[in-house]
Amino acid sequence: MITIKKDNEIELLRQGGKILGQILKQLAAEVKPGVTTGHLEQMADFLIKKAGGRPAFKGFKSDADDKPYPTALCACINDEVVHAPSLPSRELKSGDIISIDVGMEFPFYAPQKGKPAKNGYYTDMAAAVAVGKVSREAQKLIRVTKQALALGIKQVRPGNSLNNIGKAIEQYAKANNFSVVRDLVGHGVGYELHEDPQVPNYDLSYSKKVILKPGMVLAIEPMINIGDWRIRDGADGLTILTADGSLSAQFEHTVLVTETGHEILTKYE
Repeated sequence: MITIKKDNEIELLRQGGKILGQILKQLAAEVKPGVTTGHLEQMADFLIKKAGGRPAFKGFKSDADDKPYPTALCACINDEVVHAPSLPSRELKSGDIISIDVGMEFPFYAPQKGKPAKNGYYTDMAAAVAVGKVSREAQKLIRVTKQALALGIKQVRPGNSLNNIGKAIEQYAKANNFSVVRDLVGHGVGYELHEDPQVPNYDLSYSKKVILKPGMVLAIEPMINIGDWRIRDGADGLTILTADGSLSAQFEHTVLVTETGHEILTKYE
């Protein structure tokens, strides 16, 4: 079910998104050769808790039988597309690219004995960052993926079809001779980390039936590969990689559909 957020809920999402944007900005600025994913994890965990939030990924389970996700960050290096835990720690090297994905529940209300649970609101975002000096192809991939997200977000307005988001992303990626991952999609967000609707990054007939309305909140997240769009599961059972070993990049924002257009809740520039 697609949910419409109320004004007071949107205000908390706005606050949380602003905080999360600044946290990701700090994490991205920390990226350089020799830095470890463990350092980024420790930093993210500290900053989120200091701000009064909770790392949304840590402990997350898609299904009841799943093992809880182990870290606050997804830290995907080179051919890793999504869901690579930041621990065990890995050292970044010049020439790498890293996609940092982070989510937060805000505000976080610690459970209290004898009182009903009270939940905060979820925002989710990601950015790909070059480590030191990278190839021109890697630079282009980062630039194109970031712009693809911007073009997708431009399609967010009341009355427009959800499909036009993915269509804009796919067309731009293809025009630059890159491919869009098709087995992974964006999603609604707010009350939960993952909500309806699914937000594909490509033209899909299902999406044409979903019309955007004020109060909808979407996590739009193009995942774009230099090579083929196909993916494979990693040995750890969590990490998703490109099937052909080519580089992949991800950018993501949490976006609100407003009465007149859209608002990027996780904007950090």
